[in-house]
Amino acid sequence: MSTLSGTVIGMDFGTSKIGIAVGQTITQTSRPLLTIKSKKGKPNWAELDQIIKEWQPVALVVGRPVHMDGTEQEMTEKADKFARQLEQHYRLPLFQIDERLSSHEAESLLDEAYGKQHYAREEVDKLAASLILQTWLQQQ
Repeated sequence: MSTLSGTVIGMDFGTSKIGIAVGQTITQTSRPLLTIKSKKGKPNWAELDQIIKEWQPVALVVGRPVHMDGTEQEMTEKADKFARQLEQHYRLPLFQIDERLSSHEAESLLDEAYGKQHYAREEVDKLAASLILQTWLQQQ
């Protein structure tokens, strides 16, 4: 349980792209923001720095990918490493949350809104980040 109040940035980590969302603790709402590129799991720190500077978040939330049975997978350690790097780089409170099915849910919502696969993959990533952040906000 967190007592933070203000803007929070949520992220859906991927080795080639990172979905970014922004939310508010007061309204407990989130929205997709953008998708940034990463190379071999390394984010574009300059782009992340700009996002943090612009939005001035009170905390960061990163999705933690696990298998359906809750066990860790290959991406779990990569997301954990990314979360540790964020925490060290920005010195902000960082929270990780189970992101099971967030990308699948994002794809389903986009399919319903725009038709099957009539949207850019980046839309899935930033919507998944928003769903991850929304879940975290509602748990607070």
